[in-house]
Amino acid sequence: QVQLVESGGGLVQPGGSLRLSCAASGNIFSINVMGWYRQAPGKQRELVASISRGGDTNYADSVKGRFTISRDNAKNTVYLQMNSLKPEDTAVYYCNAEGTYVRPNYYRTNFDSWGQGTQVTVSS
Repeated sequence: QVQLVESGGGLVQPGGSLRLSCAASGNIFSINVMGWYRQAPGKQRELVASISRGGDTNYADSVKGRFTISRDNAKNTVYLQMNSLKPEDTAVYYCNAEGTYVRPNYYRTNFDSWGQGTQVTVSS
């Protein structure tokens, strides 16, 4: 299987910045789309940003112009640079990746994996 490990969350004041990282590991053949989602208390999980293998990006309207998603295909890693943070950005941020991995029998199988989540708190 494929595991995702996130890092970079924490407490930041309004207007501050944080950078999240998410590294995928396992017998990965290729990763198509990587993305960041978030879930605030009492709310549904929502897409924050996603990026294709070729670099096409998609952002939630609420973060456009403030957040930037990028990826390093050689490292199977996706990043989320978050600037001008607001209290309403407070949530648990989850990394997601979809692609193909190689099973022990050498057959390729699709995967859709999630990280464990990292807390981002924006507060003064």
